[in-house]
Amino acid sequence: MAARLNPYVNVLDGQAREALEFYQSVLGGELTVMTFGDMGTQGDFAVQVMHGQLETPAGFTLMVADAPPEMVQVTRGNNVSISLSGTSEDGEALRGYFAGLSDGGQVVQALEPAPWGDEFGALVDKFGINWLVNIAGEGAPA
Repeated sequence: MAARLNPYVNVLDGQAREALEFYQSVLGGELTVMTFGDMGTQGDFAVQVMHGQLETPAGFTLMVADAPPEMVQVTRGNNVSISLSGTSEDGEALRGYFAGLSDGGQVVQALEPAPWGDEFGALVDKFGINWLVNIAGEGAPA
């Protein structure tokens, strides 16, 4: 599988699950959801969506997450990121993209092993665009 580029939307007010279900009703496809609680978060937003992904029959991938204000400062307009993802076979290229995109920008999270088993990093490029890079761990789907 080649690396792919897709939108990543942060939703305000704990509505990510509702948004994902709406997009699924319109676009069809398979929906996967991981909550903050699945990653060990306790408290009020443990049930909120840390990562939701919709894979449609048309080949679209849409990622959506809740943006609790205690964790992520989001306003309408900066609530969309561009996500580059792929398998370990794409790792060298994805690491190069991360390095290149961060030139003149700011690394928000270093590209490193993540709790879910993948390699993950986040940055804001020199134009203010949010980028996420994820390299699937061995044996994991991209």
